[in-house]
Amino acid sequence: MDTIQFIAQRIYEKKGFNIFAVDVRGLSSMTDYLIIAEGNVDRHVLSIAEELSAELKEKGEVAIHIDGKEEGDWVVMDYGNFMIHLFTQELRSKYQLERLFPKGKIIDLQLNTSYDEQISG
Repeated sequence: MDTIQFIAQRIYEKKGFNIFAVDVRGLSSMTDYLIIAEGNVDRHVLSIAEELSAELKEKGEVAIHIDGKEEGDWVVMDYGNFMIHLFTQELRSKYQLERLFPKGKIIDLQLNTSYDEQISG
């Protein structure tokens, strides 16, 4: 669960938004957790994905597969126990992945928003 919080915080710090995490253990055979977030445009989504990948690698988490880096409007990062879906706003509203698991347990993300205060203050 610490890894999920870490990912959400890092997305937030990289100006990602609409960050959502759900526990799908027992509901999905593909993964235990989904983290879904948005970036402003494809370049922003790609930047978040690249930096997350590097930071997770430093923590010993190596992706099994990353898809969507060519287009950048939807990047899927598969780490086995968790998957990260980074979208542009248009694609996220089109696919609405969070609706696939209505019985999933929403994870209460504890984001440190003091990061914003440090930058603007």
